[in-house]
Amino acid sequence: MPFRKVAARGPSGEQWALMGWWRQAKITALERSAAALEWVARRRGRWPTGPAHLATGIEGEKVGFFYLMRNGYTVVARRWSSNRVRGDLDLVAWHGETLCIFEVKTRTAHDIVPAELSVDSKKRAVLRRLTRQFIRQLPGKTVPHVRFDILSVYLVPGHDKEIFHFKDAFEWSDGRREWD
Repeated sequence: MPFRKVAARGPSGEQWALMGWWRQAKITALERSAAALEWVARRRGRWPTGPAHLATGIEGEKVGFFYLMRNGYTVVARRWSSNRVRGDLDLVAWHGETLCIFEVKTRTAHDIVPAELSVDSKKRAVLRRLTRQFIRQLPGKTVPHVRFDILSVYLVPGHDKEIFHFKDAFEWSDGRREWD
């Protein structure tokens, strides 16, 4: 199934009107506050060190988090993991009545292969298993409608951040019923 690509360069004028100027201003203030706290932590030597690719991934998830908030999603989990299934869900959010599972792929260059293509069949299977575990811990007995999306985040030095949102990037269809 081909991806449906949505270029994301920020909210449109209509989205600003729908979401309200005040909500957008609060999200911008929150994003700037988080950046300021990170800057202070780095200056004081309290910022965690580790491999550069992990730091890039965490930065991409943060960019994706604020992108989702600006676009009306209610983010309920970041890097959610289960003790039964290896791996994690990068971002989990509600969009109306739909539970959206986001896999965030971050790159620092526009390579030959787009970031979203790195979500292969094995990764999709892991995300499905993790999503089943996440749904099991939700209150209530009804299973919500679930959508799997991919966010490709490009943090190219010297350029603006780019986010490409692929809605319905893949489905439950892995040979089983939706809720086995």
